[in-house]
Amino acid sequence: MADILVCDDDKEIVEAIEIYLTQEGYHVLKAYDGEEALRTLSKNHVDLLVIDVMMPKLDGIRATLQIRKENPLPIIILSAKSEDADKILGLNVGADDYVTKPFNPLELVARVKSQIRRYTQLGAMVQEKNSHVYTAGGLSMDDERKEVRVDGELVKLTPIEYDILLLLVKNQGRVFSINQIYEKVWNENAIGVDNTVAVHIRHIREKIEINPKDPRYLKVVWGVGYKVESFRRE
Repeated sequence: MADILVCDDDKEIVEAIEIYLTQEGYHVLKAYDGEEALRTLSKNHVDLLVIDVMMPKLDGIRATLQIRKENPLPIIILSAKSEDADKILGLNVGADDYVTKPFNPLELVARVKSQIRRYTQLGAMVQEKNSHVYTAGGLSMDDERKEVRVDGELVKLTPIEYDILLLLVKNQGRVFSINQIYEKVWNENAIGVDNTVAVHIRHIREKIEINPKDPRYLKVVWGVGYKVESFRRE
């Protein structure tokens, strides 16, 4: 089973995370600031790092930046709701995912599993450039086989759900209005279709997101429409 390093200056949070991860069979290493996390990584094999943003000596952002210079292991950052800028910065410097405090421990465990699965199953693969395969982070769509996978696991969508998601994944980063989605997927004029599209969007989220209320992939742009977050590197 994987070795997880948990780093947070709040020892109670570290202990709580350790309990839940240990129950899932993971071996947990602990650190209480960024410098200690770096030392632990240099002396131990670690499969995944969970690290807080705000810490003494060396914060989670700078620690992540240093780690990414030589280590590709998955990194999940913990951030308080008031630290949205730090959360975004963490992702920009190399973190793979984030969990907002206060968090549900079961959600954190699910995200750990997701990242471990993605890293072990997909990380070492040489990806072929197939024109019929579209990816957005850990989300992959094979349009030849009509298969959708999230972190390597097959997800079953209805034909309409599949067509909506494919439209957004092909154009990741672009926002589509409800009417645009309806007209492109149903090939009909959009009149009073808000609820129809919204229900399908909700169902897609329930199938591809760890936490549908805080989606990583399928985002709403309030007052405009929906998009799949762009994971493409410029």
